Amino acid sequence: MRELTYVARRTVEWREVPDPKLGSDRAAIVAPVAATPCDVDSSILAGHGFIEPPFALGHECVARVVETGDAVTAVTPGGLVVVPWSINCGACGRCRAGLTAHCESVPHMAMYGAPIGGEWGGHFSDLVRVPYADAMLVPLPTGLDPVAMASASDNWSLAWRLIAPHLKQRPGARVLVVARGSIGLYVCDIARALGASEVLYVDPDAEHRELAREFGAETAETLELAPQRHDIAVEATGRVDQLALAVKCLAPEGICESAGNHFRPGELPLLDMYLTGVTLRVARDNVRAHLPDALDLAASGKVTPEKVVSHVIDWEELPTALPEKHTKPVFVRADV
Repeated sequence: MRELTYVARRTVEWREVPDPKLGSDRAAIVAPVAATPCDVDSSILAGHGFIEPPFALGHECVARVVETGDAVTAVTPGGLVVVPWSINCGACGRCRAGLTAHCESVPHMAMYGAPIGGEWGGHFSDLVRVPYADAMLVPLPTGLDPVAMASASDNWSLAWRLIAPHLKQRPGARVLVVARGSIGLYVCDIARALGASEVLYVDPDAEHRELAREFGAETAETLELAPQRHDIAVEATGRVDQLALAVKCLAPEGICESAGNHFRPGELPLLDMYLTGVTLRVARDNVRAHLPDALDLAASGKVTPEKVVSHVIDWEELPTALPEKHTKPVFVRADV
């Protein structure tokens, strides 16, 4: 089969590798039908990652089940499924606690799209092995478009986690979103749908701001200091200076969620945070634990994740089109 491989800055290529085998009665083989780059993939393609190439790329997709092991009961061949980005067994103590990005049955950081916790391949591949099919795979609800939900493996479900639980605890909260990619746009959509009283979206990209306004957000090109203005802040820039400014805009006992991949060090205003009583979380996401809730919201009709899809592109164009700059391109296959 072919596996799309990141080889250098702005350069990817198809490489032939052996077809994956089940290797276990708990595993499944799936074929991506709609795959999209995560916001961090854009950083990797721009040369800002911390892993030396070459390696298989991609960890967001909706796929069709091709083959299942004898012990698999949750999915069957032919079904459409969301494939979470992290590898998890579903049975260890951490998985049972919802910490599916920290599974004890696999090496730390085991994931698709980067060889950090082993070699698991990427979602921009003709076939993908899922070692724990019942634990990992989530059937795509009837009526949801695979193209619109290609990001459910990570960014869409992450956006749900960044804002939805907090709005449940703080109805009508004032929300600040400081972003550079799809995560922040998804957050805007979800925040308004779940009752935020106001949403301010900050992004230098004019097209992103225009879309955020369609989601009902106010927008700004740059973040200006507004002390004690916002109840919840979401930072998804990967820039510590933006994170520092966001936390300084929080009201007393405010909450800041950082989804930025901070490859570079920086300083935070710890004294200001202490005096205000800020809660800060900087974390990669345990997507599988809340993927069903995120999909339920997508199916409710209250949100429009399809608006964030910037381009729909044929699978065969991946090597040339992926390195180009897009907000959220989705690559589709009609042959599976």
